[in-house]
Amino acid sequence: QVQLVESGGGLVQAGGSLRLSCAAAGRTLSSYCMGWFRQAPGKEREFVAAIGWSGGNTYYADSVKGRFTISRDNAKNTVYLQMNSLKPEDTALYYCAAALTQRVAVRTYEYPHWGQGTQVTVSS
Repeated sequence: QVQLVESGGGLVQAGGSLRLSCAAAGRTLSSYCMGWFRQAPGKEREFVAAIGWSGGNTYYADSVKGRFTISRDNAKNTVYLQMNSLKPEDTALYYCAAALTQRVAVRTYEYPHWGQGTQVTVSS
């Protein structure tokens, strides 16, 4: 069983930055595609970014492209999401997810393993 724990969320002003981390326990993440998703109140969970098992392939939602960067350190069993130029519309609960696949998965149903989420709030 893959256990994922997110951290790094918080309150930041518009234009600021945050770095989210997702640490895994129970399994090594080196064979997993890792994704970040977010869910704002009253909205469906949406894809943010994903990274392939080797770190060579990444994919981003159009809404965050150029502002967010996903990366991974397999030696530390950790995935990161660097968020720059934050906007109020980025406010959401951010989830880390893992999928045992060689593809870069972008849909929620492709990910069987999820963390509990970390709250990101961007004030205007």
